[in-house]
Amino acid sequence: MQSLNIEQTMTAWTSISKTIFVPHTEAEYEHLVEILDNLIDQVGEDETHPLASMMEVICVLIETYEDKHIPDIEEVAWE
Repeated sequence: MQSLNIEQTMTAWTSISKTIFVPHTEAEYEHLVEILDNLIDQVGEDETHPLASMMEVICVLIETYEDKHIPDIEEVAWE
């Protein structure tokens, strides 16, 4: 596994963190969903596309937000 170059990572992350972040509000969540929609249009199902792993990370961030903030339909039906 490649070792982490902190200087390069800080430079790259400064730009990327404006786009990819853990959403804490509905607006941030919706922003990530919009980014994901755009990535899906660009990447599709091409797992070899250079942005495929970015799409996967954004999916995980969205799913985590949904699990925490959006009630499951089955739970709502039982209430």
